[in-house]
Amino acid sequence: MARFIKNDKKETPAISTASLPDIVFMMLMFFMVSVSMRSTDRMVQVRVPQATEVAKLERKELCSYIYIGTPTQAYQAQYGTESRIQLNDSFRNTDEIRDFIAAERDNLSEVDRPFMTVSIKADQDTRMGIITDVKQQLRRCSALKIMYGARKAGKAK
Repeated sequence: MARFIKNDKKETPAISTASLPDIVFMMLMFFMVSVSMRSTDRMVQVRVPQATEVAKLERKELCSYIYIGTPTQAYQAQYGTESRIQLNDSFRNTDEIRDFIAAERDNLSEVDRPFMTVSIKADQDTRMGIITDVKQQLRRCSALKIMYGARKAGKAK
């Protein structure tokens, strides 16, 4: 009688890695589309006040932000604890608001310039005098569309 010996030691085929670059590219595109990066770093502490009537901003790309508040711990040694104005990534005074608004207008297209909005995000403990000075400078450079940052009443932030 002849014996047939079966050799069961077959090698498993290698895993195909041809589709891995496609998967990595799709994940990269997903994260690029879904994640939004902050355009400026906050250098001031802002706890926005409560409001009863709150509306959401329609087109954020037409908005320029002015932050007013006390400097964060990292900047208090250099700038003190008094309320400061932050435009983009630096502390400025009220006289430099005109240049800031002119530069922001230049970044917009001709069609979108009338719809430019200035958002003032001020700390709830900021004195009204500095906010009034900012508003006066905005009035002088014809930035009349102003929005104040606030949170709904009852929401803690």
